[in-house]
Amino acid sequence: MQNISLISLSHKCRTLNHLKQIHAHLLKTRLLENPASIGPLFAVAATSKDTVLFSYACSIFQNLLCRNTFVYNTMIRGHVQAHLPVPAILCYLDMINCGVQANNYTFPPLIKGCSGLLHYSKRIGCIVHGHVVKNGLSDDPFVASALIEFYSINFEMETARIMFDNTPERDVVLWTSMIDGYGKMGNVENARALFEVMPERNVITWSAMMAAYSHVDNFREVLLLFTRMQELGVQPNASILVSVLTACAHLGALAQGLWIHSYAKRYNLESNPILATALVDMYSKCGCIDLALLVFQDIPNKDAGAWNAVISGLSLSGDARKLLKLFSKMVSDGIQPTETTFIALLTACTHSRLVDEGLNLFREMDSLYGVKPKLEHCACVVDLLARAGMLKEAEKFIEEEMGGIEQGDANIWGALLSACRIYRNVEIGNRVWKKLASMGVTDTGMHVLSYNIYKDAGWEMEARRVRRFITDVGMKKKPGCSVIEVNGIVEEFLAADLSHARSQEISEMLNSLFNVMYLVQ
Repeated sequence: MQNISLISLSHKCRTLNHLKQIHAHLLKTRLLENPASIGPLFAVAATSKDTVLFSYACSIFQNLLCRNTFVYNTMIRGHVQAHLPVPAILCYLDMINCGVQANNYTFPPLIKGCSGLLHYSKRIGCIVHGHVVKNGLSDDPFVASALIEFYSINFEMETARIMFDNTPERDVVLWTSMIDGYGKMGNVENARALFEVMPERNVITWSAMMAAYSHVDNFREVLLLFTRMQELGVQPNASILVSVLTACAHLGALAQGLWIHSYAKRYNLESNPILATALVDMYSKCGCIDLALLVFQDIPNKDAGAWNAVISGLSLSGDARKLLKLFSKMVSDGIQPTETTFIALLTACTHSRLVDEGLNLFREMDSLYGVKPKLEHCACVVDLLARAGMLKEAEKFIEEEMGGIEQGDANIWGALLSACRIYRNVEIGNRVWKKLASMGVTDTGMHVLSYNIYKDAGWEMEARRVRRFITDVGMKKKPGCSVIEVNGIVEEFLAADLSHARSQEISEMLNSLFNVMYLVQ
């Protein structure tokens, strides 16, 4: 009876003082010698996610004379929750050395801890797997699920699949772990194959499958899955709504995005900061800046993700002055800018031709805000200078700040070449193309741009040389793609693609529209 009261009191602990009072009672009554008595109090402290209580739990653990399996399991779980994988492994080793028997509750958090060991993750995880086999726990669904997740994080899906196929009792947790593992590796085909044949699905399974399609940018399939889920009457969680909003943002599916927002309001999910940030991002990318700002203003504790979403959204509107004021507010509120923040700011400065402001931001990234510029930021600066007609400065920036055109990528080359065509600077365009050709770059867009630069300037011989290079290498231009939302359904079209069920009807309608245009002209 007394033990039941202690369990109840332990679960009500909210402060260190409450914890110490119960601990003192245990010491006074000598109940501390019994692990079953200290267990509830210890579990609350070790797994509370409160650093002060966790520190006290570590102190209790160090001074316990008698430790059983439950105590060790709780300490391992506490270390893993506190993102301390090394102490979790050392705790397990102490458990073995003391002759305490591990069970099926020992290994799931321990395996999860192995994933956080960086350089030695795979090696130690495999050793722990050996201990799982030795203890006869390979068939336990939660242990197997943890191992499958571990191997998928380490890109060992073949091992994970062997484990999955050899597990006799596979519950929904195990199936979902496999789907999630394939999804994180971008293997949506295998993920979808398992999804379709699994005996039962829960909301987490649907979430994992949608996340898999988001990972490979197949946003149309995310929306199709969501529609199917609704038809089956499965209620989405916040994670699914975030995936769907991300898809809506990329496809411009505003109608579905508005429905998700309405759903979030109805079920009081708006307070979820990740969901609110996704709403800001969706409205911004769909061109509804005012709605994005309204949602942003209602977020109580705005983190860097929320600020980046609204700053990125405003960068698309072209109002760089307003954006710079918002950035100043972000900094004054004590939010540390990130790499994403500066990409949005530099992009806005580019579109507003604010060259000096953009260059100042680039210089202050590292010196003032401690954010190291990456290739994407350099591409923004090249674009900033090139669009302003400062082609020589852009070329100089590439040579001096980046170490030459060879250190760039398609974004940098494309920004410079596009400006060369706009400002008819065939000399710089010629130098860039020669370097790209000598490097063996096979990006079709770069060579098509170079061809057009030569063609516009009347350099027929060089234009023919570029065309011959494209033919010899066997480059093919990727077909253009457009997306349209009709009655809440997103349709995707590729250039020269006739696979759509109503392609002939669509072509006839387009031809009639072209005819009307000619008549108007």
